[in-house]
Amino acid sequence: AADDVDEEVAFHLDERTDEYVRRGLTPENARREALQRFGNVTRAREQVHDANALRWLDDARADTRYALRVLRRNPGFTAAALAALAIGIGANTAVFSVVNTVLLRPLQVPNAERIVRFAETYQGIPSSPTGLTTFNIWRRQTDAFEDVSAHWLEFANLTTASYPEQVPVARVSAGFFRLFGAPVTDGRTFTDEEDRPGGPSIVVLSDELWHRQFGANSAIVGRSVTLGGVSRVVVGVLARGFDTEQFDQRPDAWVPFQVDPTTPERGTLAFVTGRLKNHVTLAAANAQLQPVAEEWRSTFPERQRATAGFTVMPLRDAMVGDVRAGLLILVGAVVLVLLIACANVASLLLVRAMDRGREMAIRAAIGAGRGRIVRQLLAESIVLAVTGGLLGLGIGAVGIRALLGAYPGNNPLVLANRTSSIPRLGQGAAAVAVDWRVVVFAGVVSLLTGIVFGLLPAIRSSRTELTSALRQTSAADGGLLRGNTLRTTLIVGEIALALALLIGSGLLIRTSRELLTVNRGFDLHNVLTMRMSVSGTAFETRAGIERLTRGGLDRIRNLQAVTAASTSCCVPLETVWQLPFVVAGRPLTGTFHGFAGWTFVSPGYFDAFHIPVLRGRSFTDRDDASAPGVVIINETMARRLWPAGEPLTAQLLIGRSMRPEYKDDPVRQVIGIVGDVRDQALNRSPRPAMYVPVAQVPDGVTALNVRLLPLTWIVRTSADSSALRDQIERELVTASGGLPVTKARSMDQVATESTARTRFYMLLMTVFACSALALAATGIYGLLAFTVKQRTHEIGIRMALGAEPRAIRTMVITQSMVLTLVGVSVGIAAAFVLTRFLSSLLFGVTQHDPALFIALPLVFIAVASVATWLPARQATRTDPLLALRHE
Repeated sequence: AADDVDEEVAFHLDERTDEYVRRGLTPENARREALQRFGNVTRAREQVHDANALRWLDDARADTRYALRVLRRNPGFTAAALAALAIGIGANTAVFSVVNTVLLRPLQVPNAERIVRFAETYQGIPSSPTGLTTFNIWRRQTDAFEDVSAHWLEFANLTTASYPEQVPVARVSAGFFRLFGAPVTDGRTFTDEEDRPGGPSIVVLSDELWHRQFGANSAIVGRSVTLGGVSRVVVGVLARGFDTEQFDQRPDAWVPFQVDPTTPERGTLAFVTGRLKNHVTLAAANAQLQPVAEEWRSTFPERQRATAGFTVMPLRDAMVGDVRAGLLILVGAVVLVLLIACANVASLLLVRAMDRGREMAIRAAIGAGRGRIVRQLLAESIVLAVTGGLLGLGIGAVGIRALLGAYPGNNPLVLANRTSSIPRLGQGAAAVAVDWRVVVFAGVVSLLTGIVFGLLPAIRSSRTELTSALRQTSAADGGLLRGNTLRTTLIVGEIALALALLIGSGLLIRTSRELLTVNRGFDLHNVLTMRMSVSGTAFETRAGIERLTRGGLDRIRNLQAVTAASTSCCVPLETVWQLPFVVAGRPLTGTFHGFAGWTFVSPGYFDAFHIPVLRGRSFTDRDDASAPGVVIINETMARRLWPAGEPLTAQLLIGRSMRPEYKDDPVRQVIGIVGDVRDQALNRSPRPAMYVPVAQVPDGVTALNVRLLPLTWIVRTSADSSALRDQIERELVTASGGLPVTKARSMDQVATESTARTRFYMLLMTVFACSALALAATGIYGLLAFTVKQRTHEIGIRMALGAEPRAIRTMVITQSMVLTLVGVSVGIAAAFVLTRFLSSLLFGVTQHDPALFIALPLVFIAVASVATWLPARQATRTDPLLALRHE
């Protein structure tokens, strides 16, 4: 039986057998009694393992209690170590909470892993939204997909309610509710039959709107409400909290898209999503779309480039887009901060280990093995790490909330450009929270950190020799760079990593500064913008919108401090429509000569933004429907289309191949050239742009545009524009007959929102770099202070032999600066490599900017000099008599 058990069980059986032999039993009977006492071999093994587990738990509790006592007796060391760990783990927790929200948290919808986003591609680059023609093509691919649906966000006035209100309205196809598993509180959603062209005018309300405007009255189902000037029957109310994350502003109402299956139109845009069927993989679905794309190109050769195609991608990946790279850079940066913190604490533990050399020697002398000593020291480091992790979890949660509190959220008025924002954060970053993933991450990081920074010092301490430890003196250890190789290596590593982070944050700071000082092409100060939805009102025609803008602008311009005012469909740094154009009389190889931005404006637009008219003239009130068609282009368009010609003699046909409504648009004479405006983002060059007077936009085009975007009022004042906000709103409500005015923002706010992502990255990198700099400076100070203390005997002898305090100070500073210069040199080399990953985030500065690579190392050396000065000054105050009597 003993052959079937492990050595430890056999030992216990032999021990029990010997006990029975001593009591007088024969060896055979003693073995039988021993086995009966254990029960059987399996029971014996279980008893031994249970005893070992209990013994291990007892030892762990004892090690933890002793570690807590040791840390309490050394408050200075404990505070320094906990501060470093809290910074490192807190920074990691903060960044992980954002990464978790954006990249890891699954969509709260059924079968989220099988939901995909459709996109058109050009040269392999996906692009969405798309037109309704391609939506109809995609939803016919029923072999691979189901519940293919379109969605788009609009704004409309709700007038039959407790009070008039402009609400976000989701225009969706019927499959959208099935795709995202929409729960219903009352009533139902709409059916496929109701989503067909000519279907009934119905609406589904959100729970929030139902409570806010209708008092949660169930009787509203079946009644009519006026939304966007259309009477719609309420067929249902969605459950509270339903959020598909597909809209930058959560919709208050949902109406059917009612897309014509045979429509050839391209101007109405939509995002298209669907679900892969159970037997279809992503690769198979994309393969199935390739012949469909070829047929699409052959059917519409005049519209598509030869390299255009179709693709589908996981919905979460499509939502994240290019923000993944920036977040991964932050992850890399914050890992460097944690490594610096670990190096700092490891250095502190090495110093502590040298001070505790005699203690470890005595432990070994009375029987403690190396494993026991390592386990005790690891227990101390793990207790430190867990405590630092708890502090870091709190610091990270509070810190990221403070940093994200001012984050503006995604702007629903930026319909096709998502480069300025971070998806999935929610308004005010409300979606970022400490969930179980964040807690588990903080716990794992804490344990790994405790093991990583504690293992090497523990192993080194366990090698203490009894004789040398008991004879330990304070004699010189050979200098700063000799005899302290491990600690100096850690400090050099801290300096190098901290400098690399400092240079990276410097590049992002320079980028933010360049974005603030870049030539925007317009003056944003003291400019106020407001939105008013006129869809479904008497003002959605050309004559109506001209009447509204004239009346409203007359009232606004009469206000004191108003210097200019205008209206438009769009404002710079937000959405600008792109339309095809044809230059009249110029040979044509396709259906148009190019694409350019298209903005309708009223007279005074260029004055309100201080956009210079370089040649020709601006719009006047005489440019109305009875006058010949006119257009103003920007400098970039003039330079590209007429590099050596005269644009002011040219005529343009705009949007003719886009939608039927544009066929009524007049032939437009170019009457002026204005300065370039950065219409997309501050870090993007101006594109060709066209401006047309609002009074000359055909009825069909006017109705189309005001449905997609509310009308924008633009007001320039001679002082702070926010002071006139209430007055302007009252005048506009009066001029419109009671239409609500929303989204009042200054252009400074618009510009701030357009750079939100860059500023967020810059702020986090700056916090990380400053933390790393502080940790590195602390590490230098701690190492040098300990070295000075360790060399007290040597310094005392030097001073007794006549060394001047200045010489002692110079000696300490010189050795420290050698250490710093080595770390700075390594850091510069590391920065040359690491900053390559930042190139996609930079603007107006190169990744190897000479000024930063010279200035920031000097700053680091200055900080290190301060950290060096205090221990050096302390060394000069050593009393030779006390130093020589130290032993």
